Amino acid sequence: MDNTMELRDGKISSLLWKFSWPAVIAMLLNSIYNIIDRIFVGRGVGSIAIAAITVAFPIMLILLAVSVLIGVGATSLISIRLGEKKPEEAEKIAGNATLLLILLPICISVVYFLFTEPILGFFGASAKILPYAKDFTHIIMMASALSSISMGMVNFIRAEGNPKMAMYTQVIGTVINIVLNYIFVIKLGIGIKGSALATVCGQIFSSIWVLSYFLWGPSLLKIRLKNLRLEKNIVIGIMSIGFAPFSMQLANSLQNTILNKALMTYGGDMALSAMGIVGSIATLMFMPILGISQGAQPIIGFNYGAQQFNRVKEALKKAVIVATIIAVVSTAVVHLWPTQIANMFNNNNIELTRLTAHAMSIFFMMFFVAGFQIVCSQYFQAVNKPIQSTILGLSRQLLLLVPLLLILPRFWGIEGVWRTPPIADILSAFITGILIFMEMKRMNREKMNQNFNFEKAVLKE
Repeated sequence: MDNTMELRDGKISSLLWKFSWPAVIAMLLNSIYNIIDRIFVGRGVGSIAIAAITVAFPIMLILLAVSVLIGVGATSLISIRLGEKKPEEAEKIAGNATLLLILLPICISVVYFLFTEPILGFFGASAKILPYAKDFTHIIMMASALSSISMGMVNFIRAEGNPKMAMYTQVIGTVINIVLNYIFVIKLGIGIKGSALATVCGQIFSSIWVLSYFLWGPSLLKIRLKNLRLEKNIVIGIMSIGFAPFSMQLANSLQNTILNKALMTYGGDMALSAMGIVGSIATLMFMPILGISQGAQPIIGFNYGAQQFNRVKEALKKAVIVATIIAVVSTAVVHLWPTQIANMFNNNNIELTRLTAHAMSIFFMMFFVAGFQIVCSQYFQAVNKPIQSTILGLSRQLLLLVPLLLILPRFWGIEGVWRTPPIADILSAFITGILIFMEMKRMNREKMNQNFNFEKAVLKE
């Protein structure tokens, strides 16, 4: 059975396992290297280096937003075109997306190098943190296109039904990053520049790997020179679908910027360092859930394109259940061992450990609803419903979290910063529940109409 036949006829639970476990492992490794980055710089340089990476994080989120805009938008279209048995159109979409993944990050890097200090200052860098933030971010931005290729094109591999190869693409970069972080930061003492160099080297190898797969490897889709020309309709289609996750990542960058400023105002450099650790743990907790939702995306997109709505609903239901289990277990772990987790990131800095453990116990209080919210948001991307997906993508970060960050610290100080995420989590889950309920009712009506039309056709015969 080939990949497209399997997506159409295979058992949903088996497909979800097949597509999700490579994505989960790749996402976990990706988040683990972010944690190890901070452990290495925290122990090799100090808490000020963790704060510098925290300042750089919103910029890296902007690069990620571009990768998601093109990668997720193209993946949804590719999955639907393959479901419709139109492989040539799928290749044309992949070619347009590849060119966009190169051009857009280069434009962002040019803007960054023209206005480096104002940008880093806007993202929360104090005079003490600024030199470290510049050392780190300069190197990252010089390789922005490579980062975008490796993060964006891995989605195409999943779309054509090869999740293991997608996993290998991410694993190779992660392993190289971790090994070189240890060598550059700990052994050679290059400091925060070493951490950035390790990240860039990992991205170089990942981008070479993914490009070779589509140029000379056993891919179903090929990146062909004739398709590396932007076509208006394709670009609009990619960006309309990818806009929801793109806006979500941009909102995440804005949220992190406002968060950094609130931390500096009410807690200073130490609170910013603590948030760097909490953010790393949050990434580790989110990534497996994103892996499940990414694994479900080609199954949902293909079967939606083939109008097999029962399989679409089954895939969504099972993905939500698995993602919720992961969210509940993650929430339990950070509440049982917050001090032990915080201790990994520093050399006996008691103040940083105490502050980080306290922040985690509040920050992740309502995280158990994240599985439901993330999977349902990804569902709307997979079925080409950008309006609903945008609403859900923005509900937590922009519509809820940002206003709460601007209001609550005025009354509770630094405690208001830590209390904002759990309030946003529960409110966004409520909004998600309303939209997904409406979507399921609509799909049930479509299924009934489909059955009615089929019966009518049979009677005519």
